[in-house]
Amino acid sequence: QVRLVESGGGLVQPGESLRLSCAASGSIFSIKSMGWYRQAPGKQRELVADITSGGSPNYADSVKGRFTISRDNAKNTMYLQMNSLEPEDTAVYYCNARKVVLLDPIDYWGQGTQVTVSS
Repeated sequence: QVRLVESGGGLVQPGESLRLSCAASGSIFSIKSMGWYRQAPGKQRELVADITSGGSPNYADSVKGRFTISRDNAKNTMYLQMNSLEPEDTAVYYCNARKVVLLDPIDYWGQGTQVTVSS
């Protein structure tokens, strides 16, 4: 089992920044990738960014150039630096960790942290 705990959400104005953190614990060996997803009211959960165990990042088009994903393997923590936030970024942000067991993906999720961008 993998436990994921997010922190860092809050209320900011458009153009401001936030940094989300996700601390992983438990059976964290063999995690292949970690990522951030978000879900706005009335919408499906969507990928924001993910990063492989080797450190290769991938971003949704809507956040490219504004968000940066990173991970500190020594601290078992992943980060999402969000700059130039827009009202459209308002959502609950979820941390995800993925393992692959016998070719099948197994996903673990955090409890989510609210990000609200509003003037």
